[in-house]
Amino acid sequence: MLAIFRKEISQFFSSPIAYIIMGVFLTAVGMMLWVFPDTSLLENGYADLGLFFNLTPYVMLFLVPAITMRAIADEVRAGTLEWLLTKPISRWQIVGGKFLASWMLVVLTLVPTVLYYITLYQLGSPVGNIDSAGVAGSYVGLVLLGGVFVSIGLWTSSLNDNQVVAFVVGVFFCALLYAGLSSLAGLSIFGGLSYYLSYFALDEQYRALGRGLIDSRNVIYLCSIIGLFLLLTVNRLAR
Repeated sequence: MLAIFRKEISQFFSSPIAYIIMGVFLTAVGMMLWVFPDTSLLENGYADLGLFFNLTPYVMLFLVPAITMRAIADEVRAGTLEWLLTKPISRWQIVGGKFLASWMLVVLTLVPTVLYYITLYQLGSPVGNIDSAGVAGSYVGLVLLGGVFVSIGLWTSSLNDNQVVAFVVGVFFCALLYAGLSSLAGLSIFGGLSYYLSYFALDEQYRALGRGLIDSRNVIYLCSIIGLFLLLTVNRLAR
């Protein structure tokens, strides 16, 4: 698995892919938070990163499938997947190495945004007047949510050898599980099922972590979703 991990990381950073994705993400989020007057933190009058944590998952809906769309689809198209499967390495190790490499790229993309917290920490009146516990919980939620999106992206990448299809399907499933279930829960036709749809929606789990109290139930649920889609990916490779 370590060899697969190194190979994927090397491919990311030996091409413009990683730098373009990270640059686009940081530019888009930075402009929304500091430049555009309707969403600028400087216009709010108080130190709060709530807007950042509300907007970032929607940017990641597109960012993460763009990272993972080539992970397996490109191997299938190039015919190297069969070569990998003949090596003394299990399917779980192949999928796990690709998952960890893509997840690390997502985490590295989020790391520079800690500067936003440091900036608001200094701008607070008095200095440090910011909900640090809520920020820490939200970052934990973002990292786990990124892992969920990566696992979904790997699964959609394994469905066929077309990267564009993998990207589109990945965005669809990420959006469905993140915000779609909550929207469906608002429909009266589901009756008593609305509570369960709302509870299992990723945005509800993510917001729960952002309240500053890291509940093991939320962490276990998000990790379970990661495991589920990795299992689906491994089963797909077995076929």
